Amino acid sequence: MTQPIDGAALLNDVERFHRRFNVFPTEAAYVAVALWDAHAHLIDCFETTPRIAFLSPEPGSGKSRALEIVELLTPRPVSTVSASANALYRLVDSAAGLPTVLFDEVDTIFGPKAGADEALRGFLNAGYRRIGGALRCVGDGSNQNAELFGSYCAVAMAGLGSLPDTVLTRSVIIRMRKRAPNEKVEPYRQRIHEKQGHALRDQLATWADTVRDQVTNAWPEMPEGVTDRPADVWEPLLAVADAAGGHWPARARAACLELVHAAHDNDEASLGVRLLTDLRDKVFCGADRMPTAVILECLLAMDDAPWGDLDDKPINSRTLARLLAQYVTPANKPIKPRGIRTASGTPKGYYAEDLTDAWTRYCPPPPGESATSATSATPQVNGGESVAATATPIRHTHGETATQLTTTS
Repeated sequence: MTQPIDGAALLNDVERFHRRFNVFPTEAAYVAVALWDAHAHLIDCFETTPRIAFLSPEPGSGKSRALEIVELLTPRPVSTVSASANALYRLVDSAAGLPTVLFDEVDTIFGPKAGADEALRGFLNAGYRRIGGALRCVGDGSNQNAELFGSYCAVAMAGLGSLPDTVLTRSVIIRMRKRAPNEKVEPYRQRIHEKQGHALRDQLATWADTVRDQVTNAWPEMPEGVTDRPADVWEPLLAVADAAGGHWPARARAACLELVHAAHDNDEASLGVRLLTDLRDKVFCGADRMPTAVILECLLAMDDAPWGDLDDKPINSRTLARLLAQYVTPANKPIKPRGIRTASGTPKGYYAEDLTDAWTRYCPPPPGESATSATSATPQVNGGESVAATATPIRHTHGETATQLTTTS
């Protein structure tokens, strides 16, 4: 008699497989991706199938590798970097079964320089629900008949910057980050690891068949405050977690709450890295906090810097906030101005402890410091563990001096 598959242990193996090759920003991301892989084997049980989007402000953040691993673990994967909506509709309606569409470099379609592809956006939006589809005329010449093409299928995406809001709200968003010097992954070799991934995929398919009735009739309890569209997105993943049992129901709900409240992003990524580097090397210079007014004064005083002419006007507090908000604090929250207490009030400003993680991940080593010394100065953690968990905030007295300069000017 065949031994039944332990769903919780299987999801543990799926998560472990991702950890070998992917560094995700939070524990919640590993949970969400493992559940999404499993849900792709069960989407015929659900009313909705959430998209999963691996997004980052900079290249080299592991987005494509994440898609490659997802491809190994999901049923009937189809990878593409360019496809028409009509081709995708026909793919979903083929007799081979529902595909898992893996869309890399999606920013080339929806990015700020690409213009909106409304037909493809319609496919992604409509295919999120089982009832979605598109009417197309089919036939030769004047002999045309209207035919409904389905679009319901699992879709994973990877790209730079952001996506249209209508796509984002239907997605589990994983904010990928460039690996810190101390974050290591196992080199991926398709000839070796493809068989291992496919073995897990086959186990997921077998396990899915054993829980199909349970998942179809499930009404998973949503975490408090998760309603409407976010509830639609997470219901399939929570149903999978409940079917697996073990620690997965609790982990799934914690991940749901964290990722539902995760930050939105912006698009000016490369300019953002320049800003982060200038803040670290020419503004903060070891200070633990800095008022916005002082930051702007320092930025505008820099020679050969872009801050005096951004879209024909100098950088201001709103632009500064917008650029920094695309990056996150060690707690995976958007970097935002906070009040700085002084003798005469609490002007808005920024804290080094909020910027430290972004400095570590995106900025080159400080002037006069080699990459080796920068690595040795960074808290060392095990492969797959976030540097955010061990980063120590910088505390100096220079920030108080900067605050005093603001209050007396």
